[in-house]
Amino acid sequence: MSKVILITGGSSGIGKAIGEFLLEKGFIVYGTSRNPSTVENSKIKLLALDVRNSESIKTCISTIIEKEGKIDVLINNAGVGITGPLEEIPLEEIKNNFDTNLFGPIETMKAVLPQMRQQKSGLIINVTSIAGYMGLPFRSIYSSSKGALELITESIRMETKSFGINIVNVAPGDFATDIASRRFHAPVIKGSAYENVYQTQLNMMNEHVSCGSNPIEMAIAIHKIIDTKNPKIHYKVGAFMQKFSIVLKRILPDKMYEKILMNHYKL
Repeated sequence: MSKVILITGGSSGIGKAIGEFLLEKGFIVYGTSRNPSTVENSKIKLLALDVRNSESIKTCISTIIEKEGKIDVLINNAGVGITGPLEEIPLEEIKNNFDTNLFGPIETMKAVLPQMRQQKSGLIINVTSIAGYMGLPFRSIYSSSKGALELITESIRMETKSFGINIVNVAPGDFATDIASRRFHAPVIKGSAYENVYQTQLNMMNEHVSCGSNPIEMAIAIHKIIDTKNPKIHYKVGAFMQKFSIVLKRILPDKMYEKILMNHYKL
């Protein structure tokens, strides 16, 4: 029987690319969107799901189990970007980011684990970010929400391994998607101490996304993980220098690494 895949945030960007690729490979694929009725010409089945709402999560997963009798793979892909000087990001936006990028995936894992335990098998893939391996200027909230999910994965995979369940992280670098248009940007405040430097960083971040890699690279990587009997804990997908930056952080003294980042971001 074909494996049943659930991808949160499957209506655009990386999630859409993954869903369409896996569908072509013969998997039964369900994607999610907060408003599926607004998504045109989706090749994969889309169900309503808001990862910030526990009942929405439970309803979505119950619908799939009722129809398919199982869920083999959960891909926690739904997420949002956020930028700004920490001092100037509204607290409600910080909470919304953690609700989406961290607490949402946690709730989704909690909702799907009973079914996977019953099956005595399952795979959960948490899509994090290379930015989650380091604190980046003006991306403090995004880096920390994704970094927290990396550590949650390390913990929960040990708790669930005896049930035949694998849980892994996949950290993408910059990919050419519409995330820049959907992320929350703290406004550039005229006269702020951060006005000029933040505007420069905002331009650079948007440029990096628009010049990013093809999302199909993520789809290929996810497919390989699904086909791997004993997957690794951490995967990184992206440009060589983005992945190498993690290695540098591991081996260089903290202040030297900080200086490299500050030079890169012209701070």
